Amino acid sequence: MSKTPAEQAIAARLAAAMPTLTPIHRRMGEYVQANLFRAATMRIDELASAVGASVATANRFARALGFDGYPAFRDALVRGFEATLAPVERLRTAQESPASGDELLGASLEQAAVNLRSTRAAIDSAAAEAAVDAIVAARRVFVLGAGASAFLAGLMEHGLTPYHANVQSLALIGGPTHAARRLFSAGQDDLVIGIAFPRYVDDTIELARRAASLGARVLALTDSVNSPLAQFADLTLCVRAERRLAANSDAAVLAVIEALCDAVAFRTTRSVKAAAEMTAFVLPWLTDPSSAPHSASNAPAVRAPRTPKTSKAKR
Repeated sequence: MSKTPAEQAIAARLAAAMPTLTPIHRRMGEYVQANLFRAATMRIDELASAVGASVATANRFARALGFDGYPAFRDALVRGFEATLAPVERLRTAQESPASGDELLGASLEQAAVNLRSTRAAIDSAAAEAAVDAIVAARRVFVLGAGASAFLAGLMEHGLTPYHANVQSLALIGGPTHAARRLFSAGQDDLVIGIAFPRYVDDTIELARRAASLGARVLALTDSVNSPLAQFADLTLCVRAERRLAANSDAAVLAVIEALCDAVAFRTTRSVKAAAEMTAFVLPWLTDPSSAPHSASNAPAVRAPRTPKTSKAKR
């Protein structure tokens, strides 16, 4: 994974200072170099303990690197992981506030509603139509996602399968090398749908980029035009996916996926026939609530528990 500019700046400062540091400071510097993310989450006493030093030594280490003290040094470290650490910091702040469970639930639902309204306003009709056209016209549709987006990729495959002859989710099974083998033959008649949100996963970006280099079109479902996936995608649908106490909300992303599947179903000439045939095929595994042997109206009354009999020994 490539380093952010903030990480590169810290690494450069450490490398430049290493020859002049004392042995204990050099050991601390080596620890930070090997554990940049972990160091960014550590209090001063935790870093000191990790290398067997004192808090005062950790403060002097930060000053030796040119910072006013450890807080300034840690702030510089955190800047390299702002997007990654943001959910952790939000959760820490929320736990320190006296909000009730009902208030948190309501706030989370309101955040999902805000995401949906913002997403609806951000996706214009031309962009939506172009995305649907690309799916309908593609010889094969590959769906990429990692982490939570892997499950969204599976749901998209599930939703498109009745209306497209060749849809493949390349998430989960076999990992990135399996996905790369599937994408090896991708070409200009194929479409790759990449689902990527902060925290962006390199596998999704790199696989989509390689497919694009083979001539495949790329449709990005991501959070903004500044997303690494949007930099080379042919089509981009931006979905607001903010969440109060975690990295992303999947609700609006799933709503866009369902909207795309509905639009493809509407556009496909034999969609009604295909949906009917698939329903008939899976019918043996579906339960009809009206045919259940015991409905609520004729269910037997609940009997009171029996009183245990007294044993003869106690009579």
